[in-house]
Formats: sequence, structure tokens, C-alpha cells
Amino acid sequence: MASTTTINPATGEKIAEYNRLSVNEVKDKIAQSRKAYESWKQKAYEERAQLMHKLADVLDENKEEYAQLATREMGKTIGQSRKEIEKCALVCRYYADNSKGLLADKIVKTEATKSYVTFQPIGVVLAVMPWNFPFYQAIRFAAPALMVGNTGVLKHASNVQGCAFALEEAFTKAGFPEGAFTNLNIDSKLVKDVIEDKNIVAVTLTGSDPAGRSVASIAGQNLKKTVMELGGSDAYIILDDVDMEEATDLATFGRLQNNGQTCIAAKRFVVLDAIYAEFLALFTKKMKAAKMGEPTAEDSYYGPMARKDLRDELHEQVLKTIAQGGRLVLGGEIPDTNGAYYPATILADLEPGMEGFDNELFGPVASVIRAKDDAHAIELANNSQFGLGSGVFTGNNERGERLARQLEAGSSFVNKLVVSDPRLPFGGVKNSGYGRELAVYGIREFVNTKTIWIK
Repeated sequence: MASTTTINPATGEKIAEYNRLSVNEVKDKIAQSRKAYESWKQKAYEERAQLMHKLADVLDENKEEYAQLATREMGKTIGQSRKEIEKCALVCRYYADNSKGLLADKIVKTEATKSYVTFQPIGVVLAVMPWNFPFYQAIRFAAPALMVGNTGVLKHASNVQGCAFALEEAFTKAGFPEGAFTNLNIDSKLVKDVIEDKNIVAVTLTGSDPAGRSVASIAGQNLKKTVMELGGSDAYIILDDVDMEEATDLATFGRLQNNGQTCIAAKRFVVLDAIYAEFLALFTKKMKAAKMGEPTAEDSYYGPMARKDLRDELHEQVLKTIAQGGRLVLGGEIPDTNGAYYPATILADLEPGMEGFDNELFGPVASVIRAKDDAHAIELANNSQFGLGSGVFTGNNERGERLARQLEAGSSFVNKLVVSDPRLPFGGVKNSGYGRELAVYGIREFVNTKTIWIK
């Protein structure tokens, strides 16, 4: 029987082995999810909300266990793992409390006696999720999907299958019916078959641009709705009126959070010429001081990358950028350790056409770019195939807002790092994908937006 093995990226040691599902087992589980949908969609919002609140309680009660598991499997620091579980519980409670209002019928005045728009569930939604937020990515899809009345099946990344099964168990503990949320431990080669299964009605994917193109293509051929949250190379503009200490603190955390492996991490820092040298010097000092260490240690600022092959690919991107004329200011060398560690690295003086400017660096590597003025900064920030998150650091909120409105991205934050918030829509433009998660916009992605007209 085929299996998948999870590896601790901090040590290189085997954690566990999980059996893959056979083709027939996959079909049976999807059919079970469809069967569960037929009764689940009939339940009142209050019944669904009660279970969603219970799921939040289960997450809270098992926070340390789940956090330790996430840290073992993908290497994020334990403090950040705990915050991830807390955020999962927050999202569950948000949708438990708000879904009924978010999905309330909308009366539209026409010549009819009564006409309105209603939002109804559509069936089984497939989620193809990455490893970088192993609990949160799945909850971000599942909480709104299930509160609508849909059911969900999860194809999670192979290196976080422990987290995937823990999530499935959490839904069971909370009292959700069998098939409401199902983990499919399958090879990526079977994703096509799952999408084509008659019982799957829609697909949501968070992952790379190539993965998104592949899944969207298959789903499109089968006329199934998709939401794509893909890569990002988020630009943060650093203006010349900024509080330098605050800006460099935010830049350091923004680049090293989750060990640098976040689609909405600050990746490109576009700095005005007047403060370029000052910003780079203080940023370098703080990045150098950030402690790389064992992710279970409470004082580690960042830990290893999720896998050695990903670390090695990142290093090749760093070397390529240097060869193209980028200046290595800090880091850039693979440490002699068993784990998938990579040091905090800064590449400066980057320009369009360089690897570190044009493509996503998914790890603890910062790209620093010089801009002549505000207009040039906007031009450089928008010179990207991606458009997920973005930001402006400034001492003048009006100036920051003016620039934020010009940035080509799904989110633009002023004097704060981009975060996903259940009250606000989350998603991107350009090669960062389409569709939205979270808030009213996300919960209405996988519904039948239906017109009712009465004479």
C-alpha cells in the first residue's frame, strides 16, 4: 500500500507514515461527503453554528497539541503555531455568529409582488491546500463552506498529513456528521480524478502559480467553479517620512514570520532614495540579530524552512540574483546543519529583470529596491506578475492612503503588515489568483446566487 512520510524539517528525522487512499476509497469518501451534504444543507443556521462554536472550543482545548504538531511537521516557531490555532478558533466563531446575516435574502424591488436574491449551498467543495499554515488554510475554507450548508473534502500537502488528520478528528469531536469534512490523503496525481468526480461541484486552491493553472484548467474543462489564492511578491513602500525604528521592526517580522514562507509576507522593500542607506543599515542590523533556531524553543525568532528541497531552490534564486547584479548584504549561505535551515538574507540594489525582483522568494530572503520618488516607488511596486498583498510605511496616513489606492494588489495596508481577517475579503489579482476568501465576499463564492420572482 502506498504511503506518505512526514519529516521534521528541524532535524531531518521521520515523524510518521500515513497510508494513501486507493482510488476506490477516494470515490467512497467523496460519495459519503455528498450523502452528508443532502442532510447537512437542510439544517438551520443555528444548528450549524452550534457545531461550529464547538469546533472552536475543540481547537482551543487542544491548542498546544495542535501547535506542537504543526511545528514538528513544517517548522514554524511554536509561538506562531499557537497563534495559528487561536486564529482558526476566531474564524470558526466569526462564521458561526455571522453567516446567517451574511447570507440573508436580499429584497430587490421590481414589478413583481415579491422578488429577491437568496444564497443556497451547492454541494461538495474540494480544497487543495499548502503546508505553510496547515490548520488555518483548511479552516479558512471549511468554516464558511460548511456554514453555507456545503460539505468539504481536503487534499492537504503531503508533509503535513498529521495536521490534516488532526483537523478531521477535530470536526468529528465537535459533532459534525460523518462526511461533512473529510481528509483525502492522496498523491497529487489523483487530484485530476477528484476534480472530475461527479460529486465535486467546486474547487478552492491555495498554492503556487503552476499548481493553480493546472487545477483551474481541469476544473474549467469540467465547468466547476474555482477560487485561486496563489503566490505573491508583496511590495512595501518605505517613504522618507517614516518612523525608521517602527518600519524596520515591521520589515524584519514581515520577512521572517512563518520562517519567510507566507504568500502575503513582505518580500520586496521599495525604499525612497533619501532614506535608502539608513533603512538598509538598520534593517540589516535587525535581520542579523533575529535568532534562527529550533522552532520549539520559545526564544527562536524563526526556524527552518519546510523542506530541504525548498531551501535549496531558494538558495539557487539567491545565487542567480547575485549573478544578475544584486548585492548580497546579509546571509546567503546554507548552514552546516541537519535541518532545512536558511539564514536571514538581504539582497539590495535590485532592479526589474533580476530573479529577486521578478519572482517570489518563499523563504527568509528580503529584496531591497531603491526608488527616486513616490511615483517611481509605485511603478516599481506594480512592476510584478503578482498582486496579492502590499503596503506603505509612512508618517503621513493621507500620503500612505493615496499610494495604497494605487498599488495593484488584493490588499494594501498602511503602517501595518498585511493579514487575513475574517471581516475583510482576502485574495489577489494578476498571477496571484482570483476570487475571494473570508468576509461576505468569501462566503458567497460557493453558493447558488438564486433569483426568486413572485408575480
